[in-house]
Amino acid sequence: MTTPEEKAADCNARSAGRLPGLLGIEFLDVTAERVSARLPIRTDLLAPNGFLHAASVIALADTACGYGSFESMPEGATGFTTIELKSNFLGTAREGTVSCEATPQHLGRTTQIWDATVTHDKTSRIIALFRCTQMILHPST
Repeated sequence: MTTPEEKAADCNARSAGRLPGLLGIEFLDVTAERVSARLPIRTDLLAPNGFLHAASVIALADTACGYGSFESMPEGATGFTTIELKSNFLGTAREGTVSCEATPQHLGRTTQIWDATVTHDKTSRIIALFRCTQMILHPST
């Protein structure tokens, strides 16, 4: 049986050369019930105002939810795609690391709903709440 850490290593390898890898997203734990990831803040991830760009936060949260969807796809599913997402920003950061924890709220045959919380590690403050709906893809019959 594959451990959550081994699944995280696999997600890190699959992210290389793609947006999550280019941003520097690192997966720590990956299961069908919870995904934990982090993103070190770098200058190139900041908005022109000097704060962490909202798109960087959304990429972290959406990617964590996506890998969770991958791990929890129902039997016969061939993939998934995000069909809706929403973010509420409660704060921001300029340095350090942001961490994300994603958990499923609904794991259906045709849709999944995932929530994610993004926290600034230096202050332990929640900077974003995120929710997305994933459409589960099945082969044509």
